[in-house]
Amino acid sequence: NVQYAPTRGRFKVYLIDEVHMLSNHSFNALLKTLEEPPPHVKFLLATTDPQKLPVTVLSRCLQFNLKRFTAAQIQAQLSKICAAENVPADAGGLKAIARAADGSMRDALSLLDQGIAFGGGKIEGSAIAAMLGSIDRGHVLRMLEALARQDGAGLLAEVEQLDERAPDYGAVLDETLEALQRIAVLQLVGGRSDDEDLAALAPLAEKLGAEDAQLYYQIALNGRRALPICRDPRMAFEMTMLRML
Repeated sequence: NVQYAPTRGRFKVYLIDEVHMLSNHSFNALLKTLEEPPPHVKFLLATTDPQKLPVTVLSRCLQFNLKRFTAAQIQAQLSKICAAENVPADAGGLKAIARAADGSMRDALSLLDQGIAFGGGKIEGSAIAAMLGSIDRGHVLRMLEALARQDGAGLLAEVEQLDERAPDYGAVLDETLEALQRIAVLQLVGGRSDDEDLAALAPLAEKLGAEDAQLYYQIALNGRRALPICRDPRMAFEMTMLRML
C-alpha cells in the first residue's frame, strides 16, 4: 500500500504501509532505490513486524519504534478533547473507550466519534458499554467473590444473570484473567493506591489465597483456549467456573 503525500517543499514523500508484506521481487526493486535514492524523494516504511524485512533493507534505514499509549494516557487525551468540544463525558465511558483502543490513539478517536453519535452527543459509560458490547466488570468481581467464599449456588446464580445479556464468554474469561492477574500483583508485590482498578480488587486479594489465584488463572486460561471448540459457550464457561470451585 503505497501512498504519495504531496508537499510544498523540495521533497516528495512516499509512505509504504505494512512493508513486510512485499514480495522478494518487490524488496529487490525497493533495495535498488534505497541504495541510490533520488535527491528529491523520501520513503517512509511502516511495519509492525520489522523482523520480516530483509537485513539488506533494514541496514539502509533509520528505525523508529513507536510505543503504545497507556489507557490512562488515552483517557486523559480524550477528556481534553471532550472538554474543548463541549461534549459531556463521564469517566466510565472514556475509560471504556481507552481500554478498547488497545494502545492506539487513532482507534480511540474513531471510537470517540462513534460514541458521541451513539450517545446522542454525549459519552456515558452505559451507552459506551452497549456500543462496544463489553460486559459489566461487576459480574466478574461477584463471581470471584462467590469463589472466595466457596458459594457454588451464588456462583451459578451470577452466571445465570450474566447469560441474560447474551455475552461473549471469551470476553468474560478475558476479563476474569485480567482481574486474577491484578489480584496476583496485589498479593505478591502490592500496587499503587491511586489505581482505581486495583483498589476495587483489594478486598478480593485479601479473601483469595495466593495459590488459589494462580490456580484460577490457569483454569481460566485453559477454559479460554477450549471455548472456541465447544458447541455451547455458556456450558464451557460454566464448566470452567465449576473447575475453579
